[in-house]
Amino acid sequence: MRDLEVKLLDIAINLYNHYESLTEVKNYYGQLAIYGLCRTAEVLGDAYLLERCRRILRPFLRGEVAQSINFQLYRIGGVPSAYMLMRGHLPEAREAVVYEVEKLIHEAPRAGNGIFCHPRYPGEERIWIDVCLAVTPFLLFAGLAEKRDDYIDEAVAQTVKMYDLLLDRECGLLHQCYNFAGPGLLSEDHWGRGNGWGLLGLTELVQYLPPDSPHRAGVEKRFAALVAALLRHQSPSGMWCQEVPDPTSYEESSATGLIAYGLGVGLRLGVLPAMVRQNFRRAMRGLAGCIGEDGSIQKVCIGCLYPGDLAAYKAREKRTDDPHGFGPAMLALTEAVRQGWYETADILEEGP
Repeated sequence: MRDLEVKLLDIAINLYNHYESLTEVKNYYGQLAIYGLCRTAEVLGDAYLLERCRRILRPFLRGEVAQSINFQLYRIGGVPSAYMLMRGHLPEAREAVVYEVEKLIHEAPRAGNGIFCHPRYPGEERIWIDVCLAVTPFLLFAGLAEKRDDYIDEAVAQTVKMYDLLLDRECGLLHQCYNFAGPGLLSEDHWGRGNGWGLLGLTELVQYLPPDSPHRAGVEKRFAALVAALLRHQSPSGMWCQEVPDPTSYEESSATGLIAYGLGVGLRLGVLPAMVRQNFRRAMRGLAGCIGEDGSIQKVCIGCLYPGDLAAYKAREKRTDDPHGFGPAMLALTEAVRQGWYETADILEEGP
């Protein structure tokens, strides 16, 4: 049993420290954890932790971090580098961020509908929801940092087009991908982390689009609709399942973390009704039960890029400490604190 007085942001830092003790933090899921650490530092107002984030990102900017990548923006630190630039914490990232945005917009392969497609199969126009993590926040943060409406417009277009293409209009959830199963075919799934990736893109747009943005109404409508569809499938434990509408599939922590983060942001900004706060609290309870005192994270689906039919998604292995799990949990914890839940005991309380 975890000490009920453990501070939630200490748990977030412990998650990152544990991840860092296991392996180099560098791939897209690692950069999501770095982003979570940046947000943790800001919520804490911790100058030392913020400097640690800068120290983590500078080797990316210097080209010292080798990795296999689908998008070149990962080589400079991706989302957290653009975020820290936008927030004024990493001005030296400007040249690299702008260079990668221009390269992405003008050179990355696209499908006929304008959505960035898998660079390894450009002629097949394979589209996958994970791109909402890869490009939406990066373009958005760069656009806000540079006051470039064209960057912001591209961030919106990518997420809105993917949402509209991958939406299952019968249940309101998202499929993971298009053209992977064959030309013109959607995947059969409603994969948990895939829906979390889609919600993450919408969450960052809801959070950072200017109030007078012409895109705001459409983004908020889609955000609220996806949240409503997801809430219909929240399990009694507060978590979401690997195949969201199938309670016989296993409960999965990375999906739960991403969805919880979206709920927290939506509540904080008044985009979601106050009654959703109880769903957010339940999600945090479920997520907290997956986090060990050593900073380990349980019930994480391994990498899952179109494994096959619906049965293949459901059969995808879950592991403790798969690196996809750390960033989502850290982001959710930062929003729990912004709701006024500072310690473990706060999320275990009954009530809204």
